[in-house]
Parts: sequence; C-alpha cells; structure tokens
Amino acid sequence: MASNTITVKLKKSVIGCTDKQKACVKGLGLRKTGSVKTLENTPAVRGMIKKVIHLLEFCEQ
Repeated sequence: MASNTITVKLKKSVIGCTDKQKACVKGLGLRKTGSVKTLENTPAVRGMIKKVIHLLEFCEQ
C-alpha cells in the first residue's frame, strides 16, 4: 500500500534550470535551497518530483 505523504527537500539551487523545472519546484511549495515541505502522495506530486528529482531529496512517510 502506498504511503499518504511525501517529504521533499530542495538540496540544489534552481539557478540554471529551465522555466518548466523552476515551475515544478515552485508548484511543490519549495522556495530556497534547504526548504522542506510535506505533501500528499498523489500522481500529480509524483510527476513534479520526477521532473526535478536531481534537485530534490525525498522520503515517503
């Protein structure tokens, strides 16, 4: 069974990223490097994480 929440942390800067990648990071609710957000485990959130996985650190809860 899938978990209900995912915690994501922005570990790299979005400087030099494409506009779409910046929009995904903003959509996840992350602003500065090191910011952490707990989100619902939905297909939309998983898709945004997949697009910028190289910038994030995440764990399922």
